[in-house]
Amino acid sequence: MPHSFRQKTLFRLITLALCVLIQTSLLTGCSSINENLGFSESEDLKSADDLAIDAMDSFNVGRYRAALTAFEEILDRYPFSTPAMLAELKSADCHYYLEEYQEAKLLYEEFKERHPTNEAIPYVMFQIAMSDLSQTDRIDRNVSGAKYAIDSFTKLLRAFPDSPYTQEAKARIRAAREFLVNHEFYVAVFYIRTEKYDEAKHRLKYLLTTYPDAMIQPRAKQLLDRLEAGDPPKMGVNKWLPDLTMPDFNLF
Repeated sequence: MPHSFRQKTLFRLITLALCVLIQTSLLTGCSSINENLGFSESEDLKSADDLAIDAMDSFNVGRYRAALTAFEEILDRYPFSTPAMLAELKSADCHYYLEEYQEAKLLYEEFKERHPTNEAIPYVMFQIAMSDLSQTDRIDRNVSGAKYAIDSFTKLLRAFPDSPYTQEAKARIRAAREFLVNHEFYVAVFYIRTEKYDEAKHRLKYLLTTYPDAMIQPRAKQLLDRLEAGDPPKMGVNKWLPDLTMPDFNLF
């Protein structure tokens, strides 16, 4: 066999072998790379079910940040998997228990929009309302959370009047209303302290008319009577101040 022919044959064999090696490398992909680096594919990439188990284990012992990370990984890598819906809901729960109420409310609302017929919707609506309520500050600061919470709880009661959350929702509404009443009374007392008596009388009349069943009604009526008699409190006005915080809903 001529020397040049043997060289050409050897060259073809080497070329074929290289092609086979390249094909094999492409087929094995990252798995072979991970193995060369000392990682197996099962160690590097967890399944959606494994991630869900890890996430719930963390959630159930109060490790909400770790649970949130695992739930978010499910949604990023396995958005169409069976555990994805669980991850959507529990991500909202994690934010709620981490006291990140705005983020929690947003995720609850997104879940409600995506899964309007899901059996968890009454719970989701309750948590939306609780996220509103949890953002409520003292009566001398921001009271908008109480207003939003009343609206959210009312939506829940209208949509699911017999849900497991009905009684608590009603009690929370009453507590939030008492909170708003106390805010009105606080503003009236503030006007008295600054000797704006007409404004104080207007505020008290609004309170008495708008919230006829409020617990603070007797005090509001007594204070209004003194103003109309020309005998506004001069000393110790602060003793008229109501409780600044949200009333305990268990009272209702």
